[in-house]
Amino acid sequence: MHLRPDALATMVFDWGSIKWLVSPRHIDRAKSTLGEVVINPGQGHQRHSHPTSDEVLYVIDGEGSQMTNDEEPFIIKAGDAVHIPAGVPHSTMNTGWRTLRLVVTYTPGGEEAALEQAPDHALLPPGAVQPWMRDSPA
Repeated sequence: MHLRPDALATMVFDWGSIKWLVSPRHIDRAKSTLGEVVINPGQGHQRHSHPTSDEVLYVIDGEGSQMTNDEEPFIIKAGDAVHIPAGVPHSTMNTGWRTLRLVVTYTPGGEEAALEQAPDHALLPPGAVQPWMRDSPA
């Protein structure tokens, strides 16, 4: 199956966006989830866990701070990978001036459905582009 990003919806949040390329929710018999996450400069997602799935992060571009299991945060940058076992609390923050781009996987897949419950969640239809917004400097 050939999957084109512009043919798939995009999840958007106050902190960035996610495009799920492979998901049991839209591919029959898929057993894992694969997506690209973009975290905007100075932003990050809230601490959370995935009770039934391992998560793997692979940093494509940018740099950030990763917290896992209430341990001291560590720096992540392009080329790094992070394995987060099921049930382990974690959060990711973009500490750089450019976007932090990650490939994320869930095994088994399906944990991405929980993100739809986030209060800042919106869904852009396939082909739509999220407008860039600039806040005034603090």
